[in-house]
Amino acid sequence: MKRTLLLSSALLGLAPASSFAQKASPKPTDFHQWAATPPMGWNSWDCYGPTVVEKEVKANADYMASKLKAYGWDYVVVDIRWYVGNDTAHGYNEKNPEYNIDQYGRFTPAPNRFPSAAGGKGFKPLADYMHSKGLKFGIHIMRGVPVEAVKRKLPILGTKVTAADIHTTEGQCNWLHDMYTIVAGKPGAQEYYNSIFELYASWGVDFVKIDDLSEPYHTAEIEMIRKAIDRTGRKIVLSMSPGETPIADAKHAQQHANMWRTVGDFWDSWEQLKEHFDVCERWAPYIMPGAWPDADMLPLGRLGIRAERGDDRMTRFTKDEQHTLMTLWSIFRSPLMFGGDLPSNDPFTLSLLTNKNVLAVHHNSKNNKQLFRNGDAVGWMADDPQTGDKYLALFNAADQKPADEKDAKWVSSQITRQNVSQTVDIDVTGAKKLYLCVRGGADGTAWDHANWLNPTLTNGDKTLQLTTATWKEASAGWGKTTVNKSVSGGPLTVDGKVYENGIGTHANSVIEYDLPAGYTRFKATVGLDKAAAGQNTGGTLKFLVFTTSPMQAMPPDSARISVALKDLGFPAGVTVQDLWTGRKVGTFTQGFSPFIRRHGAGFYHVSASTSGKKS
Repeated sequence: MKRTLLLSSALLGLAPASSFAQKASPKPTDFHQWAATPPMGWNSWDCYGPTVVEKEVKANADYMASKLKAYGWDYVVVDIRWYVGNDTAHGYNEKNPEYNIDQYGRFTPAPNRFPSAAGGKGFKPLADYMHSKGLKFGIHIMRGVPVEAVKRKLPILGTKVTAADIHTTEGQCNWLHDMYTIVAGKPGAQEYYNSIFELYASWGVDFVKIDDLSEPYHTAEIEMIRKAIDRTGRKIVLSMSPGETPIADAKHAQQHANMWRTVGDFWDSWEQLKEHFDVCERWAPYIMPGAWPDADMLPLGRLGIRAERGDDRMTRFTKDEQHTLMTLWSIFRSPLMFGGDLPSNDPFTLSLLTNKNVLAVHHNSKNNKQLFRNGDAVGWMADDPQTGDKYLALFNAADQKPADEKDAKWVSSQITRQNVSQTVDIDVTGAKKLYLCVRGGADGTAWDHANWLNPTLTNGDKTLQLTTATWKEASAGWGKTTVNKSVSGGPLTVDGKVYENGIGTHANSVIEYDLPAGYTRFKATVGLDKAAAGQNTGGTLKFLVFTTSPMQAMPPDSARISVALKDLGFPAGVTVQDLWTGRKVGTFTQGFSPFIRRHGAGFYHVSASTSGKKS
C-alpha cells in the first residue's frame, strides 16, 4: 500500500504569518530558570501510545486543572506521532501512515485527531485551551528531518536549500523510521531546527520532548536544538529521550537540556523499578536546578487504554510498590510525568499525587543522595534547606531469590541481539513439575521479550504441544505471558522467522506446569523476539528449564531497617514525622529502626529534638 502524505492547509496560505519568516528574537534568560523545580505533569504515552485524540487530552487537562494544579502539576504533553492520522495501538503504523506536513517539511497535527488544528491553526488552539486553565502545553517530536520532506525535497524556510540537502541516512532511528539525521554544519541544517521551533513557539508550546536524542547521544543535534529554542525567545522546556543517557555526557546534558532520561521506557514492572535504585544512585551527583535526570514517567493509575505496548489495565504495581515509586522519584527529584488516564484515577492514586509533605521534598530538598545500600535495604537522605532538618527515605527491596543455575535441568547460553536463538532437548523422565524460566541479563529487563517456540513434550510416538496445556501459574517482568503471540501482542518472530506455535513472555519470567505422566523429553526453540531485537536497550536473556522449584524461600513480609542518627548529622535526639501519613512517629536518641514492608518504603522528616526516648 502506498504511503499517504497529507499536506497541511499551510500550503493554502493559512498558516500563521510567523511561520513564514525566520527572524531572531531577543535571547531569553538562562533556560535553567524555566524549570527551577522538576517539571510535573501528564503525558499521553502510557495510556494512549501514538493514538491520543484532542478530546482525551482535554479531559486529562480538565482533571489536572481541577484536582492537581494546586499541588504543582501543570504540564500536559501530547506524545509521539500526533502528525499521523491513522496510527495504531500495539505498534506504530509504518505501512501506510497518513502524515500531515506543511510546505516547509514540518509536521503538523492530524486534524482528524485534533479538530482544532484544522485550517492551518496547528496546536495553537489546544495550547490556548491549556493556558486558559493555567496549565502548560507540551509535545513530543523525533530527532531529525522527516523522511517525507527529504523524498519530496521540500524547501527549508528562509533558505534556498531543501530537506534533501541537510540529511543523512546514517544514525537513523532503528525503531521508528519517520526521520533522517540532520547533518550539523550543512547549509540549512540549523535553519531547519530554527523553523520548527519557531512554529512551535507560534503555537504557544511550553515543553518539547525529543526522542531518539540522548541514547545514543547526538551531540551536534542537541546543540542545534538548544540554539533553535533560545532564538525563539519563548521559554520552552527541553526534555531529552530515551535513556540511559551516557553518564559521560552528563555535563553536556546539564548545559543543554532541562531534563534527560536515565533509563529506557519504564513500565509497571517491579524488576524495572528495583533497577532504579542503582540508576538513581548513579545520577544523583548530576541533579541541579533547571537540569534534572529523568527517571521516566509514572506508570500509575489506568494504563494501556490504546498503548503501544500492553492492554487496558490498572497499574500492576502493588500499593507498597507505588509508595516506593513516588518516594524514590521525590527524594531523587526526578521530573514527575503521570502516565495513566487521569479521569480514571481512584482515590488511592489521587492521594499519591497530592501529598503535600512528599511533594515538598520533591520541590525543595537539596543534597539528595543514597545514604546506604545493604543488600536490599536502601536508604536515601536529603536536606531541608529552610530548617536544616533532614529527609529520610527507607526502602525494602527484598525479593524471593532465584534458585542457582546449577539446579536447572538446562540453561541456555546468553541470548542477545547477535545470538538470538537456541534449541533445547532434555530428558524429564520422572519429573512431576516443569518450570520454564527467563532471566534478564546484565543490562536489565528493558525490552527483554522472550519466546518459547514449539514447546513440546514427547514419549516415543506420543507428543503434547505445551501450548495446548494449561499452566498452573505464569509471571512476566512486563506485560502478560501469552500463548501463540509475543508479550507485546504481535506474532512470535525470531531471527526473521514467524512461528505459529509458542509462548511469548518477558524476563524475569516463570511458567509453571504440572507435568503429565508418561512424558520423557522436553523440546523447544528459545529466542529473543523481534520487538526486542530492534531496540537500543535490553535484549539480553537466559532461558532455563527446572523440574524443581526455580525459587528460594520467600523473604519476610517486612524487615527492620536501621539508621544511626549520627549518619544523618544529628549528634543528639531527633523527632521523626511520617511524611506519607503526616503523623509523628516519635523521638529517638541514637538510632531509628522502623519496620518496612517488602517492596515498600518509609518516608520521614527528621528534626533535632531537645528531648527523646531511647530508640
